[in-house]
Amino acid sequence: MEFLKKITNWYFSREALPYWCVLLLDCLIVFFSYYVGCYLDLGGLEFASRFWNITSGALICLIPFIVSFRLFHTYSNIIRYSSFVDLQRVAMAAATGSAVVYILGLILPENESITYPTLLCAVGLFGSCTLLQWFERILVKRLFDSFHTDNALPVAIYGTKAGGISLAKSIATMDEKSYVLRVFVSDSTHMKGTYLLGHKVVPNGPGIGEQLRHLGVKGLLVSPLKSEMLRANPTMIDELIQAGIKIMMMSAAQEWDGKSDLSAQQLHEVDIEDLLPRDKIEVDMDAIGALLTGKHILITGAAGSIGSEMVRQIAIYKPAKMVLIDQAETPMHDVRLMMARQYPDIPCLTVVTSITDREHMEHLFATEKPEYVFHAAAYKHVPMMEDNPSQAIRNNVNGTRIIADLAVKYGTRKFVMISTDKAVNPTNVMGCSKRICEIYCQSLNKAIQEGKVKGYTQFVTTRFGNVLGSNGSVIPLFKQQIRKGGPLTVTHPDIIRYFMLIPEACKLVLEAGTMGKGGEIFVFDMGNPVKIVDLAKRMIQLSGAKNIEIKFTGLRDGEKLYEELLSTKENTKPTHHPKIMIAQVREYNYEVACENEHRLLEASSSFDDMKIVALMKEIVPEFKSKHSKYEALDEAQ
Repeated sequence: MEFLKKITNWYFSREALPYWCVLLLDCLIVFFSYYVGCYLDLGGLEFASRFWNITSGALICLIPFIVSFRLFHTYSNIIRYSSFVDLQRVAMAAATGSAVVYILGLILPENESITYPTLLCAVGLFGSCTLLQWFERILVKRLFDSFHTDNALPVAIYGTKAGGISLAKSIATMDEKSYVLRVFVSDSTHMKGTYLLGHKVVPNGPGIGEQLRHLGVKGLLVSPLKSEMLRANPTMIDELIQAGIKIMMMSAAQEWDGKSDLSAQQLHEVDIEDLLPRDKIEVDMDAIGALLTGKHILITGAAGSIGSEMVRQIAIYKPAKMVLIDQAETPMHDVRLMMARQYPDIPCLTVVTSITDREHMEHLFATEKPEYVFHAAAYKHVPMMEDNPSQAIRNNVNGTRIIADLAVKYGTRKFVMISTDKAVNPTNVMGCSKRICEIYCQSLNKAIQEGKVKGYTQFVTTRFGNVLGSNGSVIPLFKQQIRKGGPLTVTHPDIIRYFMLIPEACKLVLEAGTMGKGGEIFVFDMGNPVKIVDLAKRMIQLSGAKNIEIKFTGLRDGEKLYEELLSTKENTKPTHHPKIMIAQVREYNYEVACENEHRLLEASSSFDDMKIVALMKEIVPEFKSKHSKYEALDEAQ
């Protein structure tokens, strides 16, 4: 068996078996097939008596067949990757060669030493030649598959339409056999008992994990057309995980157009982000492109999770220039390298600075004159800002005011501020600081519309909840804890959160920025909430780790058990995009907003936490602290 394997390895190498060898094999088949055709026409006795004459005819027959093989490229393809199209070419070449041979027999002068083919002989020649060449290619393909799957993962494909078929074809043509297909899985009951591309189709349903395990399947390749259905079926996911079956699918951030070929190499073993239920998000690419193409763009917080994704998504539309601001040097260097590598044609200025540096910001706005500003810079960690309210005011509140005022002064067309769901009925300093930023931007926009402030900048605010995989979020933390062997720390067994993928959130930011006319606070439909303890359990299952416990540590300072719903019929108005609504919030007078900002900045210089937070509660009356020392201020009121 080992000797046979070495022989097939040698045979399947293009260097060991060049194309002329394939041509030689096909010629031998033609030569033999000519004998078959003549035998069918003449019978055994006459065939034997005219054997050498027939051999002469076979030699002449090779010439039109070689030409035909050349025309149809039958020997140019790698045999082990033969497809139905290649078999068609073989048949067409054999038909052409046989027809030419028959016609030559009619027009060439008779010769006693050469036996020319009759019509029956030509038909036999075509049939035998076609079948033997087909057999040759199928045999080679089968031998290759059988001897090159020792280390291949036995898989099932979930999906029997375009995506599933494309995956199956990709597996069949891979140079290195990473997967070997065993079965297809279908949700259609009428597919039960059928076969697809020579493989059995099994119905999806209860017990699918054990059923696949008994069939020797160790991995499930999920067609992109079935991804949403799998995410919406946690029972199926649990069964597959418990059966030890790896789930391979496209990243949740990727999309497949349904037209291009789909490669099995585009799939990866799932992360928890890929399995969370989500709806596909569509955006108006043309409108976004019309807004950003050829424009000067400034992005603050450009090295953060949201900011860096905004950089990538905006760069797609080929702006005239991008000015990127962040105070984190190393992450900013990474963004700089990414832009140089992926978008070398876009002029890009990467600036390491703080948005609170008024002189530097003034210089940048005066020299670059950005037409669109995307403001993502902010301190965002709730417990950190509970302990540092003065920095929440200086960076989040005052930094936003500096950028907003400069946008108006230097003629920015649109200013898009990225806010948070924690600004809704805030229970912590961070959320309240972002609400104060919203108040200032909205009141400034209103003052411009009323002619109280000279300018034409449109201010648009976007709110959304937690984004998966962002710096400091729960999923990277859980991954780190699993690598260390646990425990996974969850603050409370009943805590829930709304999640969205970073690329999806940024798409909605761009869409909201496009549709905004100024003064709106857009909120995003975040889908269904996720229980954090269930998230932790699923991540442990996916990791395959054993004996990892979950430890409940208690709610952190300023943390809510349940996040406020961002979008309800009572507090929002719809837009033309089903995932984007306009929040109905109390509006503030611009003069009052300016006075409040001035008072807050003065208070921040005192570094008196209670004094600062008391003033924040005065400005935002709905700010009620939770699990925080500032609850004493609410009790005093």
